[in-house]
Amino acid sequence: MRIGKQEQAFTAIATSDADTITIRGHDLCSELIGQIDFTAYFWLLVTGNKPTETQIAVTNACLVAIAEHGLVPSVQAARMTLAAAPEAWQGAMSAGLLGMGTVVAGSSEVAGRYIAGILNASRAPGADLDSAVRASLADLKARREKVPGLGHPQHSAGDPRANVLLSFADDRGVSGDAVACLRALGRIAPELMNRPLPINVSGAIPALMLDAGWPVEAMKGIPLLARAAGLVAHLHEEAQRSIGFIMSHQADLAISYDGPGAATSTKQR
Repeated sequence: MRIGKQEQAFTAIATSDADTITIRGHDLCSELIGQIDFTAYFWLLVTGNKPTETQIAVTNACLVAIAEHGLVPSVQAARMTLAAAPEAWQGAMSAGLLGMGTVVAGSSEVAGRYIAGILNASRAPGADLDSAVRASLADLKARREKVPGLGHPQHSAGDPRANVLLSFADDRGVSGDAVACLRALGRIAPELMNRPLPINVSGAIPALMLDAGWPVEAMKGIPLLARAAGLVAHLHEEAQRSIGFIMSHQADLAISYDGPGAATSTKQR
């Protein structure tokens, strides 16, 4: 996007006047409040179209799958922020969401764009899905990069969340090109990379959402929305029985000093 003068001063999301509030062409008070659930409203807000029942079901499944994952770094950051500033829920929520990048939670966006890129390559003249997958994996291997959407440090035999989501997509008739691409990656990557690389939840979520019709450009919004719900749960618990300073203290105990004078430092372990 060009920086500077903007020539398209429009929004298609919302407007209001003295009597009405309009969201994506729908009257908020007479057509939406109490008549549409939040997942459907989320889809409408982002895409401009009311979702089908299948699209709602897929989005719900993906949101539930990723909303909570224990004391991951984003949760720790949020809880320690609230412990230090108990009046600042908005700051603690921000602390938790700001760390959702390419390694944690935001990896769904990376995998979604990766899948979309392979699908585009597979549609070139003379190409097919398996050849596009193999070419992409060979490129990743040459650059010593990880395969987006595959592998898990704990669930080495297979991510149970991914397995359930893929079965759900099959049962609902959602599985299409993106799921096929992900499964091809899961089949071919272990052979080319010479190590177990099961499909993980960060691969399954974008595959399902892409096949359901969700825009890849908004893929990061799925884990962001889901984890926001999980963060509210952790911050409510933090406010009731705080562990923020306990986590901070344990981090201090776990990290050894190795700077100047380390041999005589009381923190050297």
